[in-house]
Amino acid sequence: MKKGFVYIVFILISFSCSNQKQNLKHKNREDKPYVVMLSMDGFRWDYPEKANTPNLDYIEKTGVRADACIPCFPTKTFPNHYSIATGLYPDHHGIVHNSFYAPDIDKYYSISNIEAVTDSSFYFGEPVWLTAEKQGVKSASYFWVGSETTHDGIFPSYHYAYNSSVSFEERINGVINWLKLPAKDRPHLIMWYIEEPDSKGHDVGPNHPETLNMVEYLDSLVGIFYAQIRELPHSDSINVIITSDHGMSEISKDRVVFLEDFIKKDWCKYIDGDNPIYSVEAKTEYYDTIYHILSKVDHITIWKKSEIPERLHYGSSERVKDFVIVADSSWSILKSSSRKAYSGGTHGYDNQNKDMHAIFYAFGPAFKIGYKHKAINNIDINPLICKILEIYPAKIDGKIENTTQMLQDKN
Repeated sequence: MKKGFVYIVFILISFSCSNQKQNLKHKNREDKPYVVMLSMDGFRWDYPEKANTPNLDYIEKTGVRADACIPCFPTKTFPNHYSIATGLYPDHHGIVHNSFYAPDIDKYYSISNIEAVTDSSFYFGEPVWLTAEKQGVKSASYFWVGSETTHDGIFPSYHYAYNSSVSFEERINGVINWLKLPAKDRPHLIMWYIEEPDSKGHDVGPNHPETLNMVEYLDSLVGIFYAQIRELPHSDSINVIITSDHGMSEISKDRVVFLEDFIKKDWCKYIDGDNPIYSVEAKTEYYDTIYHILSKVDHITIWKKSEIPERLHYGSSERVKDFVIVADSSWSILKSSSRKAYSGGTHGYDNQNKDMHAIFYAFGPAFKIGYKHKAINNIDINPLICKILEIYPAKIDGKIENTTQMLQDKN
């Protein structure tokens, strides 16, 4: 049973079956389909069952819902938002963690370092907005990872540098205003981002009433956004995808492994990452020692780079270090006890852990009505967008055949 405070339910205007089944072949670029994709950070796949989400429930009935959107490993924010954009595993697009040393360019990447975030040398692959721009389709980004730097010297036609002080309502207005531009100026691909419920989930955990209240507030924003989309004169050409980068798992200050209890910092060249996953580059003389000691520690798993399970598609990049260390589900790893252990939530675990899975909803003329789809991989979103926009995807790891069943058959 859903619990938590019920936000005002905004009346949603249903779209007709005839719009859903329209022919997607258009004569002019201005009439071609639109894709608007929203990511709500850390929106776990099962939050709609834990909270009251009438607007997402309505989209499920009138559009598509996948059982889950499975993130790439590691299940962190920047690697996965860029995987959604590029259709590539982190190994292939270069953003292998939220923070890491890149030996190929001798630079350190951190999501809090604006110089690094805007440095194009860290980013490989072709984000979908670049694919669109190269093929004559205007694009826009409201805070999507990777859009604050150029790729092949190209930005999205419209873009903003990330600013957390911009309200979520203002972001909705910005997206709608792009869609109200004259047809010749209007972006046909828009990607926008909200940093909740991730922040709240970290603070108090995924099952806390405050997190579920945040989920319900976000659902009310989805209702506002939906209603404003339906008021546009060209709404019958607009397809909307609502997804997330990862889920969230409950952690406790009583379930923590401190690396300093087992290995010394000066045995390592680099310790990249943060709770619950680290990548460690050993000094040559301590390689065997580190592996021997940590392989016997309870509640963590250590893999040699060459032995990371193939299913994780991780470890071929030189930016991944000698060892990858991951905590067991709902456990934490901290470098030292100088960092106070806390209870709340985190993510970064093995992507087989269902707590790490995210949401996927979609509606619009390209999508079936009331269709429940099996879980998809987030790298499959890139080719899905390309198919809807009738553009050719770049070289990617994602596969269009994994999502075609959710699409309407063309007349």
